[in-house]
Amino acid sequence: MTTYFVSRHAGAVEWVRGQGYDAVVHVTHLQTDRVKAGDIVLGTLPVSLIAEICTKGARYYHLTLNTPPDMRGEELTPEQMDQFGAGLVEYTARRVNDDG
Repeated sequence: MTTYFVSRHAGAVEWVRGQGYDAVVHVTHLQTDRVKAGDIVLGTLPVSLIAEICTKGARYYHLTLNTPPDMRGEELTPEQMDQFGAGLVEYTARRVNDDG
């Protein structure tokens, strides 16, 4: 089993490791062909990728954060992430049809 964290932010990587995910594999872009059943994926991914991850039998945890408007786009520290209520919430998704 592998745990992936998908992020471009160093502060977020540090925050996730502080949550007990010491052995997390940090990637800035997830190649879903690497994801296997039993893996865990952490991040803020689009629903189409979440569905693909879940279809493979992996679990997805979304990084939630209530970032104030004036801080959006800024690099946050782990302490700021805690201040803004950062958390990991498990979600599942599936594609309903194949119409494209």
